[in-house]
Amino acid sequence: MKIKISVIMLTYNREQFIGRAIQSVLNQDFKDFEYIIVDNGSTDSSGMIADEYARKDKRIKVIHKEKGNIGSGRNAGLDLARGKYVTFVDDDDIAYKDMLGFLYELAEGNKADIAICGSDKEVENEIIPNCVFQELLIMGAGEAIIELLKRKKYNAASPTKLWHRSIFDNIRFLNEGKYDDITIVYKLFAEAKKVVAHGIPKYCFSRHQGNNSAFTTNDSLLNPDQLNEYFSAFRERTLYLSKKLPEIADYAQYSEWSYMISMCNKIHKNFLEGCKQQLSWIERELAENFDEFYGMEYIQDFEKEFLELYIAPL
Repeated sequence: MKIKISVIMLTYNREQFIGRAIQSVLNQDFKDFEYIIVDNGSTDSSGMIADEYARKDKRIKVIHKEKGNIGSGRNAGLDLARGKYVTFVDDDDIAYKDMLGFLYELAEGNKADIAICGSDKEVENEIIPNCVFQELLIMGAGEAIIELLKRKKYNAASPTKLWHRSIFDNIRFLNEGKYDDITIVYKLFAEAKKVVAHGIPKYCFSRHQGNNSAFTTNDSLLNPDQLNEYFSAFRERTLYLSKKLPEIADYAQYSEWSYMISMCNKIHKNFLEGCKQQLSWIERELAENFDEFYGMEYIQDFEKEFLELYIAPL
């Protein structure tokens, strides 16, 4: 009988978290899944902990590979996945016990290619709402991507989403780069005929200093490499979406400029001396496009204020 869900988790040096993450998946009310754990070259006991769980539960398969980026690890998991659907969990997060069942019913009940749940986040041992909303959203690709770019109801993080495995037939994660989700998730959304989202929290992200997304809760951690990778990814995103879904091209462009002015403000506000080169580039780009950005129907009042404060139009 075909497996319903493939759960894929990449781990690297998370011995203090991985047991909690694995147990949260094994505790699911929904039982028809396989659990693929990819040990991405750990030098601590993470891989051994995964092996120990695999000896106790036949649903777990562990892959040990040489260290690569996050995308290469997720691709290794996808190569083995046999489920109708695929979901990703991170090795320092927690899946609430009804997450898989909730997402599966959401996808099956609405014949959706992608199903999304809400999430909490754990910051300094406090659980706070992250992406939480009550309404049920049933969307086509364009509408779903606009919500993705808004980053209010959900964002580009791979967890919290159940993907029909066929979406990955022609699109895979990149085998280089640090921030894999921002380069690929919008492309996966663009392949979907239907996306359904219900923002009841079923997953909890952990935010800590060693986390790949720690900068999302601490602006002082922003650095030139991270900014450069994001700027490049968002430029490619604008071009890709403008060609693939021209009806949302203007919003894709707005979203790129919106990120730039936000980073401009953060660099100034946090006195990030190491990001002066990135700041100069932002100022040139937004100066050249000042009038178009300022006049967009989507622009927020605070973004206009930032433009007036930081950018001198040409």
